[in-house]
Amino acid sequence: MLLSKRPIRSLMAAAIALAALPAMAGESPYSHAVFFGDSLTDAGYFRPLLPADVRPVTGQFTTNPGWVWSQQVANYYGLNGAANGNGQNGDNYAVGGARVGVDVASALGTIPSLKSQTARYLAANGGKADANALYTVWGGANDLFAAARAPAQAQAIIGAAVTDQVALVGALKQAGAEYVLVPNLPDVGIAPQFRSLGPAGAAQATALAAGYNKALYGGLKQAGIEFIPLDTFTVLREVAANPAMYGFRNVTDTGCRINPADTTTSILTCNPTSYVSPDAATAYLFADGVHPTTAGHALLGQYAVSILEGPRLQQVLSHSAQTIGRSRADQVSLHQAGRPADGLSWWGGVRGDMQRYDHADLYDGLAPAGLFGIDWARDGMVFGGFAGFGRLNADFGNSRGDFTQKDTTAGLFAGWYGDRIWVNGQVSYTWLSYDVNRKVQLGPATREHSGSPDGSNLTAALNAGYEFGTEGGFRHGPIASVIWQQVKIDDYTESADAGTLATALGYGKQDVDSTVGRIGWQARFDGGTVKPYVQVTYDHEFEDTKQASAWVQSLPDVGMYRVPGMDFDKNYATAILGARMELFGLQSNIGLSATTLQKRAQDATLFASFSGSF
Repeated sequence: MLLSKRPIRSLMAAAIALAALPAMAGESPYSHAVFFGDSLTDAGYFRPLLPADVRPVTGQFTTNPGWVWSQQVANYYGLNGAANGNGQNGDNYAVGGARVGVDVASALGTIPSLKSQTARYLAANGGKADANALYTVWGGANDLFAAARAPAQAQAIIGAAVTDQVALVGALKQAGAEYVLVPNLPDVGIAPQFRSLGPAGAAQATALAAGYNKALYGGLKQAGIEFIPLDTFTVLREVAANPAMYGFRNVTDTGCRINPADTTTSILTCNPTSYVSPDAATAYLFADGVHPTTAGHALLGQYAVSILEGPRLQQVLSHSAQTIGRSRADQVSLHQAGRPADGLSWWGGVRGDMQRYDHADLYDGLAPAGLFGIDWARDGMVFGGFAGFGRLNADFGNSRGDFTQKDTTAGLFAGWYGDRIWVNGQVSYTWLSYDVNRKVQLGPATREHSGSPDGSNLTAALNAGYEFGTEGGFRHGPIASVIWQQVKIDDYTESADAGTLATALGYGKQDVDSTVGRIGWQARFDGGTVKPYVQVTYDHEFEDTKQASAWVQSLPDVGMYRVPGMDFDKNYATAILGARMELFGLQSNIGLSATTLQKRAQDATLFASFSGSF
C-alpha cells in the first residue's frame, strides 16, 4: 500500500497529541509496566517488518500513529511502553493476532501466544517476576474468533483458553508478581464486525464474550489468585450507549478504509491517509471491525488508570487525618510553657492547617480548627481536658475530585514542669466524617462518584525536654516526643447509576497506624514583654504504608483487589516559630509551624491561643 508522506506529516502532530494521558506526578509506584496480550495491547511488534518510510505512522492495530491503551498507562506512570520483539526491547510483549495458549502462523511470521510471551519474559529474567512491576494479561479475543469459526469445537477452544489464561496469571504470581491486571473481553457484539451479522449474530457474540469473562474471573477466584480486574466489557457498552457524551460521533462504523480484497491494506497500516474522515481517530469508536480508534484506546487507558489509582486516593483520607492529628497534638502541647501558676485556668486557640502533597498534584487543602481546654495546676503538676472541632476542604490533584473532612475531638492532658525538666502527655479521641467526590475523566466526559464514610482517630502523645540557661533570660535545650495515632475509616461504596458502574468503586475499612518520633532542640527568650521561641525537630515515621484496596461495582463477584499504597514521606523536619505575650489582658501564643526537607509534602500551620485564670 502506497502512503503519501505530505498528509501524513501534516496530521502526525495532531494524532500523536491525542495520545494524552498526563504523566503521573512524583515517583511511579511501579518499577515496570509489563504487558502480555494481543492486538488490543500491541505497541508495535510488527513495525520493524514494515517499510522504513511508513513506520512512523503504521504498525499498530488502531488509527495510527496514535497510541493504544497500554502505551497510555505506561506513559502515565513514566514507564517503558514500547514493544518487545523483532529487535525491540520494550516491556510490551503483546502481539497482534495472539491467542492465549496456541502459537499461530501468519504472513508476518509465527505469532507467539500469551503463554509464549510470558515464558520469554520469565526466561529473560531468570524465572523471576519483579514484585514491584505492574503486569497485564489480556487475551482471549482471538480464541473467541477461532471458536466462532469452528462452532463444533467452540466449547473446547474457549475452555482451553480460559484454563491457559488462569494458569498464566498463576505462573506470574508464583514467580513473584504482586500486581497483575487482568482485563476482561470487551463486548464484541457492539463492534462493527458483529453488528453486521444482525441482531442475532451480535447477541451471540455478546454471549460468547460474557461467557468467557465469567469463566475467566470465576477460574481465577476459584484458584485463589489475586488480580486487578478491568471491566472493558461494561465500560465500552456504557460509552456506546451514550457516545456523544464521550466525544464520539460514530460507534457503529469503522474509521479506517480497509479493503479486505487488498492484502496490502489492514488495520496495521491505517493512518491519516486512509481515515474515512479527517477526524476519524477522535470521532469514531472503532478503527476497523473490532479495534478501537486512538480516542477509544485513550479512553481505555484513562479507565485503567482510574481503577489503579482510585484505591490509592482513599489513603489520602487517613493521611490527612494523621497530619491534622499531629498539628492538633502540637497545639495542645504548646499551650503550656514553663511552670504554671497554681489553680484553675482556661485556654483556647485557633489554627489553620495547610496541606500540600506532591506540589498539590496529589492533594492540597486548608483546614481551620479550634480548641478549648481547662487546666488545674499545683506544684508544677497540670491536669486538664480539651475539646475541639476542625474542617478540611481539599482537592485531589489533576482534577480528580475533592473531599471534606470534619473532626470533633475530646481529650485529656497532663504534665509536670520543673525548673529545667518538663514532660507532658495527652490522649484524645476524634470523630471523623468525610464527604468524598472522586472524578474519572473518560474522553471529554467527567464521571463523579461520591461517598460519605465516617471514621475515628485515637491519638496519644508524649513530649519532654531539658533547658539550659537562666530563669527569665535565654533558655535552650533538647526535646523529644512521640505521637502515636490509629486512624480508622469505615467501608463504603461510591454513588453510581446504571451508566457509570464500570468506574464506581467500593472500599473496605481502613485501619492505619502512625508512630512519629521526634528529636530536636528548642530555644526561648523570656526577658521581654514579647517572648519569642523556636523549636526544630527531626521527625521519623516508623510505620509502613499499607497496600490500597477496592472492588469494582460492575464486578461485585470478583471481590477486592490490591494496588501499591501511597509512598508518603517517612523522614522530614518540623520547625515552629512563635512568641508569647500579653494581649488584651490574656496570655497569648502566636506562631507558625512548617515541615521541611520533604520530597513531596509542604505542610504548614498558623496558630494563635489565649489563656487566663478563673
